[in-house]
Amino acid sequence: MPKIKTGAAEAPEEIREISARERQHYCCGAGFGKKIIMTLLGVLIVYAIFFLGTVVRNNIRKYNFIGKADKMERTISVNGYGKVTGSNNLAVTTIGFSNADKDIALAQQANKKVMDAALAELKKLGVDEKDLQSDYSVYPEYDYTEKVKQFKGYRVSHNVTVKIRDLTKVDKVLGLAGKYGVNEISGLTFTIDDVESLKDQARSKAVADAQKRAQVLAQSLGVKLVAMISYYESSGDYLPLMKYGAEGMGGGGMMPEVASGSKDVVVNASVTYEIAPR
Repeated sequence: MPKIKTGAAEAPEEIREISARERQHYCCGAGFGKKIIMTLLGVLIVYAIFFLGTVVRNNIRKYNFIGKADKMERTISVNGYGKVTGSNNLAVTTIGFSNADKDIALAQQANKKVMDAALAELKKLGVDEKDLQSDYSVYPEYDYTEKVKQFKGYRVSHNVTVKIRDLTKVDKVLGLAGKYGVNEISGLTFTIDDVESLKDQARSKAVADAQKRAQVLAQSLGVKLVAMISYYESSGDYLPLMKYGAEGMGGGGMMPEVASGSKDVVVNASVTYEIAPR
């Protein structure tokens, strides 16, 4: 007997096909949702790490900074002044002779004659060899007229820088111009041979002055000085006023009168002290 096909007999197969598609759709949807969740979780982890890093960094900064602001504020700065006046005990000047001749040998001989006599006189005056420094030069001279270069001769110059430690001999050194024909004298200055010792004295005065000012200020503020934490100084010296008087520099004139004067050595000190409550 033949089998009769009905719609009811086919229903289970269709249902099975639909169920398979639904399962596949469900699985795909579930996988996509899982990816979203994992992505969000990764973002949250990154933000959490960044947040924790920021907190740790801020705590470290805070730890390093604790107390430093207060410590830096607990200071006072003052200036001290120290001055020492010393008498100049050293004179420095330059003497020399300059001449020219078309014959270079004759020019050098004439120059040597004058300067040898002057140097010998300096040694007689007690000037030590170590206090003499020479500068010697020889060069040709020309006249330039309407594009024509005409040779004049050779110029010979010999200059000696002299340190005069006996100031009573200064006028005699300057008088070499009239006595031996020295025709160049320049740059007479007076100074102190050992100026560093005066700076040490001025520095001590400046520091003492700064400390006194700091103590007065601390007392006014109701605090006490703990320790000096920084020091800076600037120093300088002031050239004296020197008087020059002369009727002339030649043999017939009077030698110049020179006052050596004195020099002020100054030190300015800037000092910072740490302070604390009394």
